[in-house]
Order: sequence, then structure tokens, then C-alpha cells
Amino acid sequence: MSHRKTQFVFYIIIIAQFFGTSLWFAGNAILPQLQQQFHWPSSALGYITSSTQLGFIVGTLVFSVLGLADRFSPSKIFFWSSLAGSCVNLVALVDPSSYPLVIMSRCLVGFFLAGIYPVGMKIAADWKKEGLGNWLGALVGALVLGTAFPHGMKLLPGFIEPTILLISISLLSVLGGTMVLFGVGDGPYRKGRAAFSFSSLGQFFKIPAFRSPAFGYFGHMWELYAFWTFVPWIVITYHQTHPVDVSPSLLSFLIIGSGSIGCVLGGKWSSKIGSEKVAAYALISSGICCLLSPVLWFLPTWMFMTFMIVWGLTVVADSPQFSTLIARNAPEEFRGSAITLSTCIGFSITIVSIQLLNYGQEWIPKEYLFLLLLPGPVFGLVSMKKANA
Repeated sequence: MSHRKTQFVFYIIIIAQFFGTSLWFAGNAILPQLQQQFHWPSSALGYITSSTQLGFIVGTLVFSVLGLADRFSPSKIFFWSSLAGSCVNLVALVDPSSYPLVIMSRCLVGFFLAGIYPVGMKIAADWKKEGLGNWLGALVGALVLGTAFPHGMKLLPGFIEPTILLISISLLSVLGGTMVLFGVGDGPYRKGRAAFSFSSLGQFFKIPAFRSPAFGYFGHMWELYAFWTFVPWIVITYHQTHPVDVSPSLLSFLIIGSGSIGCVLGGKWSSKIGSEKVAAYALISSGICCLLSPVLWFLPTWMFMTFMIVWGLTVVADSPQFSTLIARNAPEEFRGSAITLSTCIGFSITIVSIQLLNYGQEWIPKEYLFLLLLPGPVFGLVSMKKANA
């Protein structure tokens, strides 16, 4: 396979992943307007996000049990998932005032994201063996930008209206799926049509080289999506006592989007020092941010913005490296199911941490709220250290 061909495939996957995962926080981006217009409770933030996570968990479980990414062409699964995700993203427009309908729409979006995010990683793993950490660094970087993108779109006057924003994001998702369908075929390292069995689940976690990054990933996920979910809340709450010239949407976009830089730099760094070390350093860095979070509210504006961008950069930099280690050490014939299963478990954990912060904001002083995320990085580091002992 020529270098030019693999690079062409690489860029298609990156762009398509960015377009497809922009569905993820589309609901979060329009939520403040819906809350203001229809008087939804403050807890809606946690429930909107958790419903997407729940749908993603169910989707990844279904994809794993059916072994779809291993039995069928991943490119076709990516396309149909992108198309379906774009359609259910628009269900909320039937009646935006209906809280249950919006929740259902976000849950369905999450379900079909299971055919975009982990399947995109599977496609990358099928095309690249050496230097996979660098590829997945860019791939997760695209996920991060896609996640932040709806917040960024609101900075443009034409996209402030929720209807226009949702339709635009759905069209991008369709475009991304189409690019993969016609521009990416089955990779040279693909092992297909292995039958999934529940007995194989235990086999994955009996492999120390697989178990260590999987557990590290679980600790990382405890922190990641809870942090992303509450970034706008942090920015708006800080703004109440420290007026900031930068709009909350722009600052939220910069904080979340900075993670793409961390993913790309971590991917390049992994080729020199290895994915394990990059993942460990990122966990340590974001863990320190959790530990120092009580002082966040008392910082001057420039220090607050710097602190948050550093946190946003490091909180996700380990994600592609854990995915690389999981893909590298999973049995080849079950690679797609192993990636999807570990992703399923990781996102199950995010619901717990998101809801913990959601309830905690009502009874824990904001200075101490984000200490609740610290156990994630600590657990991840301990798991990695035990495996390497």
C-alpha cells in the first residue's frame, strides 16, 4: 500500500470524524437558549449530556455483541451511523419545548455515535500498524474539535438560532459519512467476520497488556466528559464575579478545543517515548489540575483562562494513547469488539461522574466540586503502575 494512499485515507478519516462527532454536544450548545425560553431546570445540563452518554453506551454494547465492526465493512457502518445520527439529531426540532423529546433525541444520537467514534478508531487501526498512536492522536483530536465545534458555531450570528445550528451539524455528519463510504475501503490489517461471544469478554481482561490500558482509560473517562460537560458552567459561574471580555461560547470552545492540540502533540510524542508514558504524564497533569481546582475561582482572569486551557489540553491527551494500547493488545480477530466494549464501559463511567457533579453543584461549594474528579486520574495511574510492576 503506497504512502500517498494511506495519507489520503488518514485525512479522510480525520475530517469525517470531526464532522460526525460534532453531533455529540449539539444539544449542549443549544441548551442555554432552551433553558431560558422554556424555563428548564439547571439540572438539565447533566441529564441532556447523560442521555447522550447512555445512548452511546447502549449503542456500543449492541455493536459489540453483534460484532458489527468485525463482521461487516467498517466504512459502511460509519456511513449509515452518520446518516442515522444526523436524522435523529433533528428529532428535537419537532417540538423544541418538549424536554422528554429532546432527551430522547440526544439518546438516539448517542446510540448512532457508537458507529462513528469507535468505528473510526477501528478503521484507523485497520489501515495503520506502526505509528498508530500518532494516527489516533490526530483522530481523537478531531473528536475533541468536533465536540467543541457546536459551541464555536454559536459565535457566528447565522448559527445562534438552534434550528439552523442543528440542521448544519446534521448536514456535516452526512458529509463525513459519505466521505468515508466512497474514500475509504477495508484496511490491509483488517481481520473480519469473527463471531462475538460473551466468553471472549473475560479473555480480553485476562491479558495484562490489554487490562492495564483499559483500566487506565476507565480512570481517564471518569474525569473527561464530566469536565467537558461543566466547562460552560465553570466559565459562566466565574464570569459572575470576574467579568471576562471573551464570550462564554468562545472560551468554552477554546478550552475544550485545546484538547485537540494535546492529542496531536501526544501522538507525535508517543513515537519517541511510547504511548504508556504519554498517557501517564497526561493523567498526572490533569490530576494536578483537579487537585488545584479549589483555587480556580480566585485567580485573575488571565490565570483562570490559562489554567482552564491547560486542563483542557491535558484532560484528553491520554485518550488516543489508551486507545492505541487497547487496539494494539486486543486479539486481532476481536479488535473491533474489544475497542467498542472498552469504550462502552468507559462511557458508562462518565454517566456516574457527570451525575455526581450534577447533584454535587447543589450541595457542595463550587471551590471543592471538581475534587470529585480526582479519583479518576489516581485510579488510572495506579492501574498502570500495578500492571508494570
